[in-house]
Amino acid sequence: MLETQRERVPLNDGGELDTALAFLTFARSCVLKKTDGLDEALLRRRLVVSDTTLLGLVQHLTDAERYWFGYTFAGDKRWADVDFDMAVPAGRSVQQVLADYRTAIAESDAHIRAAADPAALTAQPVHDEPRTLRWVLAHMTGETVRHAGHADILRELIDGVTGR
Repeated sequence: MLETQRERVPLNDGGELDTALAFLTFARSCVLKKTDGLDEALLRRRLVVSDTTLLGLVQHLTDAERYWFGYTFAGDKRWADVDFDMAVPAGRSVQQVLADYRTAIAESDAHIRAAADPAALTAQPVHDEPRTLRWVLAHMTGETVRHAGHADILRELIDGVTGR
């Protein structure tokens, strides 16, 4: 099958942080790309038994960015109690959900660049111990890639668009 949204993986290899951030950025881009060209009804359309929708995946990943980079890594208490919910309230617009994700990404990237060291420790413990930025980056890349795969399947079910 022809991949209509094919994008080349990053070739960044200038250091651990550069490579890790490039692959996380690639995964985030893949998620956002799956929303391109779809109207609100299609972005909110449930195609599986759970509350998972394309828009819900974006909302969930916004909370994940804020929790893991904002709260856990940087210690910003505003993001301590995000709910990771995939059910997007009817009153929350598509534009707001997408804008919030882009803002959360920019804030996360600022925390990563400010630390500038993959060995920097989290402000908040993870299972009773601090972890490194390296660990948070690996965790968030895995989380984002997993949900990018979900988004791939949902988008293909909606209109046949495929590719990373």
